[in-house]
Amino acid sequence: MIAFIDEHRDVYGIEPICRLLPIAPSTYHRHAGRRSDPEQWPARARRDAELKALIRAVWDENFGVYGVRKVWRQLLRDGVKVARCTVARLMKVMGLEGVRRGRRVKTPGVARSPATARTHPSQRSRVAIP
Repeated sequence: MIAFIDEHRDVYGIEPICRLLPIAPSTYHRHAGRRSDPEQWPARARRDAELKALIRAVWDENFGVYGVRKVWRQLLRDGVKVARCTVARLMKVMGLEGVRRGRRVKTPGVARSPATARTHPSQRSRVAIP
């Protein structure tokens, strides 16, 4: 909705658009202020921005081979108190992952019917193909 208001506010104005959409003008103005000023970001967003920089530095220092667990342990050694699940979430958002040994498992995108997805293969009925 914010993007829609940004696109059309020059033509129609903010308040008339907000009257038609289920959004208060103050909500739009608060969001616009947060985009321009990082000091107004929520605490989690500010913390995430700081942690992303630290995670990227640790990951780059180790030639991009560290995974979530090793990056997390290195941050703890450096005195940064952070949860492992937070490191995992941010690394996933950033597209960072560690090196894996062996072949990578690729799961085919085959859609299964609900009946075959929940039963064991030995319990499925076999259908003869003519």
